[in-house]
Amino acid sequence: SSGINAEYGGHRPGPNIVDDAGGLHKFMNWDKAILTDSGGFQMVSLLKLAEFTEQGVKFQSPHNGSEMLLTPEHSMAIQNALESDIMMQLDDVVFCINKG
Repeated sequence: SSGINAEYGGHRPGPNIVDDAGGLHKFMNWDKAILTDSGGFQMVSLLKLAEFTEQGVKFQSPHNGSEMLLTPEHSMAIQNALESDIMMQLDDVVFCINKG
């Protein structure tokens, strides 16, 4: 299988370009299962560009500075538009400190 991140795939190349190419499998020239990630990892990796709300996570795009609200519903809509075979839901990363 192969994978793509919904947050990045939703911006670049974007669902419209993937759709115009005939779907994610043709766009990637990949005939096996494709797993898409929810984009939730950006909650950690882009923490300085993110703000957590009750609705989801507001991101500032590292590409052009535009703001995007990533909700669980929007994440799934992006993954559906990309025609993913295996979709991961948007969840929250639990912070923990392990001492000892």
